[in-house]
Amino acid sequence: MLKHSLKTGLVFLTWIPVIYTVKEHLIYVGKVEGSSMSPTLNPVKGYSDYVILWKLNFKESLKVGDVVFIRSPVDPEKLYAKRIKAVQGDTVVTRHPYPKDKVSIPRNHLWVEGDNIHSVDSNNFGPISLGLVLGRATHVIFPLNRIGNISGEGGREVREDYLRAEDSPM
Repeated sequence: MLKHSLKTGLVFLTWIPVIYTVKEHLIYVGKVEGSSMSPTLNPVKGYSDYVILWKLNFKESLKVGDVVFIRSPVDPEKLYAKRIKAVQGDTVVTRHPYPKDKVSIPRNHLWVEGDNIHSVDSNNFGPISLGLVLGRATHVIFPLNRIGNISGEGGREVREDYLRAEDSPM
């Protein structure tokens, strides 16, 4: 009996590093809090969407329109879900309260915004380092009536004078 319990305990302990590695480097289930990504995520007030975060080699494939989880550059304890609006080399027309009208996104940085206009995002804290990006949200997995892919389209209205690096005459 004791031998069986010890063996079961050891088998359980061997799975801890496996689970940790999967969570930190492959996939993770994240809870979307608040309304900053509404209506794409959390469209019903008072309910939270749970999403799959892809973490394996995701930084190389990030593009405008992707929804990502980031660590707040102001308060590292807070995590946000945001949509990428610009990548390194792009120039973006900012919104209030950002102090400049336009900003060029530096190397290894992103400009992120919530789909909801009342979002705390890059318009509050500026471009974010790729090091603050925790994963790319790919699918809603809960609630069950919302299961599906997260669209790369959506968000706030497109700005007429938004300039992407590949569209630039330089």
